[in-house]
Amino acid sequence: MAKEFSRAQRVAEQIRRELAELIRLEVKDPRVGFISLTDVELSADFSHAKVFFSSMTGDQDLPEILAGLRRASGFLRRELGKRIRIHTLPELHFHYDKSLVEGSRLAALIDEAVGHRGGAPDTGVDPDPS
Repeated sequence: MAKEFSRAQRVAEQIRRELAELIRLEVKDPRVGFISLTDVELSADFSHAKVFFSSMTGDQDLPEILAGLRRASGFLRRELGKRIRIHTLPELHFHYDKSLVEGSRLAALIDEAVGHRGGAPDTGVDPDPS
């Protein structure tokens, strides 16, 4: 039996999809052009939403991207209200999601460590039993 998702999870996912579409099609600010929304976390009363994003340009333009998102947040919230019918429309708080950058950094470190060992993983079995 499939695990049921809570209403908050369904609403958060709907908000993420709608915001992604709004940012892609409606926001004209060039500072927010190359971002991807990774997650939305809602407060228990739906009054606040943490919107996590990653940037295709890394974190080098992060202050400009955050400024652009904060400037567009009123527009995004208003348009979100037209698309989603919920009692309380959340205030949007944007946060940079470092998990993708950290994941690729850790993968590179693992690849480097494996490369220094000669490339073959250690199975714990001695290849020459004599």
